[in-house]
Amino acid sequence: MAKLHFRYGAMNAGKTTILLQTAYNYEERGQRVFLLKPSVDTKGEDFVVSRIGLKRKVDFLIHEKDSLIDKLGDSLSEVHCILVDEAQFLKREQVTELFYITKCYDVPVIGFGLRTDFKTNGFEGAIRFLELADSLEEMPTICRCGRKARFNGRMIDGQFQTEGSSIAIDDGKNTQYESLCGKCYIEKTIKNEDSLKNDFV
Repeated sequence: MAKLHFRYGAMNAGKTTILLQTAYNYEERGQRVFLLKPSVDTKGEDFVVSRIGLKRKVDFLIHEKDSLIDKLGDSLSEVHCILVDEAQFLKREQVTELFYITKCYDVPVIGFGLRTDFKTNGFEGAIRFLELADSLEEMPTICRCGRKARFNGRMIDGQFQTEGSSIAIDDGKNTQYESLCGKCYIEKTIKNEDSLKNDFV
């Protein structure tokens, strides 16, 4: 029986690069894959784009109210694997549908995405993947200090942020992200003991 996989990691862990390599591996063996991406991820429009320059057009852009089973339809009988980039942006019900697809259509699904936002809160889609996935794999990356990075710091004009929407893609501001270990995340974003209590207690 096919499995639902979730491969997660902080920013710049190489998730999209591995997704594209996985698609290539399937196709090299004559097997068909579908690439999906939530439409809220406007970076690259209808392409998945890795930071090392690789890119590929998606087969399906997923909108907030889409039913994945309805959208993929009869083509589910023709596909060997479904790959989802930025899977954290899916709605809870859509991840449940992916789980259903693995069990009732026997099609493996691999979601790649973040676990938490820049405020350390879980994304809706990521939480559902963590609840349902048959296989979980953390993809490591390194903090500026050399430790393992698990958190995502958001910077605007070089200043780390602690407030704002969880999603900020091509927002017109000078927004950047940095992968941080727990210690560096606290040092960069938690200004005093009171804010520490408010954020984590």
